Amino acid sequence: MTDAYIYDAVRTPRGKGRPDGSLHEVTSVRMSATVLNALKDRNGLDGHAVEDVIWGNVTQVMEQGACLARTAVLASDLDESIPGLAINRFCASGMEAVNLAANQVKGGAGEAYIAGGVEMMSRVPMGSDGAAMAVDPTVALDQYFVPQGISADIIATEYGFSRDQVDALAVESQKRAKAAWDANRFEKSIIPVTDVNGLTILDHDEFLRPGTDMQTLGALKASFKDMGEVMPGFDKVAMLKYPHLDKINHVHHAGNSSGIVDGSAGVLVGNAEFGKKYGLKPRARIRATAKIGTDPTIMLTGPVPATQKILAESGLTVGDIDLFEVNEAFAAVVLRFQQAFDVDPARVNVNGGSIAMGHPLGATGAIIIGTLLDELERTDKELGLATLCIASGMGAATIIERV
Repeated sequence: MTDAYIYDAVRTPRGKGRPDGSLHEVTSVRMSATVLNALKDRNGLDGHAVEDVIWGNVTQVMEQGACLARTAVLASDLDESIPGLAINRFCASGMEAVNLAANQVKGGAGEAYIAGGVEMMSRVPMGSDGAAMAVDPTVALDQYFVPQGISADIIATEYGFSRDQVDALAVESQKRAKAAWDANRFEKSIIPVTDVNGLTILDHDEFLRPGTDMQTLGALKASFKDMGEVMPGFDKVAMLKYPHLDKINHVHHAGNSSGIVDGSAGVLVGNAEFGKKYGLKPRARIRATAKIGTDPTIMLTGPVPATQKILAESGLTVGDIDLFEVNEAFAAVVLRFQQAFDVDPARVNVNGGSIAMGHPLGATGAIIIGTLLDELERTDKELGLATLCIASGMGAATIIERV
């Protein structure tokens, strides 16, 4: 089987994801085309160089509807001969795009792909597409559906994470993200977003709150307590599924949950022949990929079984992995990962994560792969594992190896 290599990875800065954010007037198509053009120009590619563009986006309605990947290709400098595939694996959509591309290359279906994703959450609000899991009672009742925030609080309750612990992880995420930006650790991957006149409108992650401390977070009310305990009473639903729980300990809030932001990211994946053709040196080999389904009520535990699966299938152990990127959808997700594998927190999300910088749903999976690659290079390490929890109960993971 042919090896699949990462030749480049880029991302836009993450905007605030609100109407007052810097990127609110920029569409998903334009953000996607910005990433596609950057990968083309940075690597001296012909417009027809890649086999396909595989693009993740979660809320596939309105301007993010239809096949956004194909629309982005037509809006970019790539040739119209390049097709496009829009995919949705919720929060892992960007990672799944990269994994699909890698496995297509490994199987001989084309020499190279551009893969990644986008989410403009200020323009296309999360949940605006509707979802049978949430609104169809024939599905929701059978699966004991609860919102993700309740799921995160179930994890905290089930695995014993206190309010102080989840808040401390959030403070550390902010601290690490600030240090990473101050040290220009993202400069290799960041591509500024410009307006129609070519003037830069965003060149940094604007969601950062570096002054965050335990006192600030301690003053915040738990975001999911009312929907859990009062109306519509999701705690009762959860305890039907998990009768051993006396109550749900509500510990998550806006400060220790991922930020709603805008952003896009892309990864150039190809085989060795592609690199030789364009004079490109591969930066990493995509060594393994994995996906798995998990309990749809607690929902967010997927990084643990996905990691177990990918390690078993690749013949590796946790000790073989130098660095981990675990998406900070909620603080308890990362704490559970560290607990399950007894991983040193110093090896996990060393430059902060989605709590500090935000989680543009369709893009995050590609973002964390690029962040992992940059950090492996910066610290001269070899193996990295990226993983995400996924709505409705799934997990995904990717292992990359520097070459």
